[in-house]
Amino acid sequence: MGGRLSLNNSRIEPYEVSQSELCKRQRVSLSFCEENPRLISSLPDEISMQILARIPRVNYLNLKLVSRAWKASIVSVELYNLRKELGTTEEWLYILTKVENDKLLWYALDPLSRRWQRLPPMPNFALEDETRKGMIPLRMWNMVGSGIKIADVIRSWLGKKDAFDRMRLCGCAIGAVDGCLYVLGGFSRASAMKCVWRYDPIFNCWSEAADMSIGRAYCKTGILNNKLYVVGGVTRGPGGLTPLQSGEVFDPHTGIWSQIPSMPFTKAQVLPTAFLADLLKPIATGMTSYRGRLFVPQSLYCWPFFVDVGGEVYDPELDSWVEMPIGMGEGWPARQAGTKLSVTVDGELYALDPSSSLDSAKIKVYDYQDDSWKVIAGDIPIPNFSSSESPYLLASLLGKLHMIAKDATNNIFILQADLKNHLAPIPSASSSLDDAPHGISEPTAESERSLWEAISSCSVGSAELVSCQTLNI
Repeated sequence: MGGRLSLNNSRIEPYEVSQSELCKRQRVSLSFCEENPRLISSLPDEISMQILARIPRVNYLNLKLVSRAWKASIVSVELYNLRKELGTTEEWLYILTKVENDKLLWYALDPLSRRWQRLPPMPNFALEDETRKGMIPLRMWNMVGSGIKIADVIRSWLGKKDAFDRMRLCGCAIGAVDGCLYVLGGFSRASAMKCVWRYDPIFNCWSEAADMSIGRAYCKTGILNNKLYVVGGVTRGPGGLTPLQSGEVFDPHTGIWSQIPSMPFTKAQVLPTAFLADLLKPIATGMTSYRGRLFVPQSLYCWPFFVDVGGEVYDPELDSWVEMPIGMGEGWPARQAGTKLSVTVDGELYALDPSSSLDSAKIKVYDYQDDSWKVIAGDIPIPNFSSSESPYLLASLLGKLHMIAKDATNNIFILQADLKNHLAPIPSASSSLDDAPHGISEPTAESERSLWEAISSCSVGSAELVSCQTLNI
């Protein structure tokens, strides 16, 4: 069950017809199929599958209603293997939002047709730990969420836990691998969860995946070699919330989690006094897959302050961690509470720097050779930048950089950047055009205006942005 957003009136429209009409269609379809066993009566099924593989995926939910045979074909492995062979796969953008009562809603955007769909709601579940203790099972409409800001979690480290304990869910992590979305961990009241849920866009449904080895909230995810990596986060221990250094990797083909070496948090080990070591809590503040390795920026927290301490890099071939390059760690732009948000597009690592402005920001690209971050676009409009937990998101979609944000009228808008002619850095005190990669000249005011194109928008009311991923199906 799902819904479609109309770009004309931004209203959610139901996919399904009425129950009586659906039953009528099914009876007609069954009768038709008995007389015509082929998908399309006048064509061999091989040709029919070729036709189905060329139809835009946004139409598949309605095509499933044609007949049982069509439904079986549309959810078959054969069809999606054929789409790969024909080069008709489609990359969609999936956006997670949070509405009142901390309910989570997923939306999907087909960037070619610019049509929106709403995903089915996440399933109910029972909190097993409480059930085992003889307590009444806790049934929930949402599995995980972002019910409180990370600042509230940091505050709870200092003993102010009452508000946190009343929260139902918060701090899930999101990942996408092997054509499916994954929602991992988070808090359920005072307990960090190990559970993992998977959304399969082919079947348009949620299912339970293998649990992580330990309950985690606010962990970071990344993809390497078609495997899902999870590191850090916090868990609940006897003394309250405890930051995690451990990491693990999920293989979607085997459905098994495996341990990887823990993050050393090297710079957290060299604090001058035991008092600071006890006061400052090390935590991973981001993770990105770049040049075949996982780059994890880190910070030391002491509410309400945080101190950047660079980060560490995981090499899957060596199965070990090394210290992050100094310029990369020190210059990585941070948003609220030190969270580092970035995305890799066509091999280049980009981040958005909110600067000190409340209504604009800058796009920076990391120069691997110089170990420095360079501004390539400025004056990016982000309305109400400081008013929400996730005022913006970044995504790599169709080989281009995209920014997702909300405007003053509660519309999510998607901006697409054309970076082919904008890779030269804007001159600043710390960089000059002489250092520009590829020798591209300084962007002009006209080129700056043509950098961004609004490709779509939809109304989501008071919903807040939480996270986003892309899937190519």
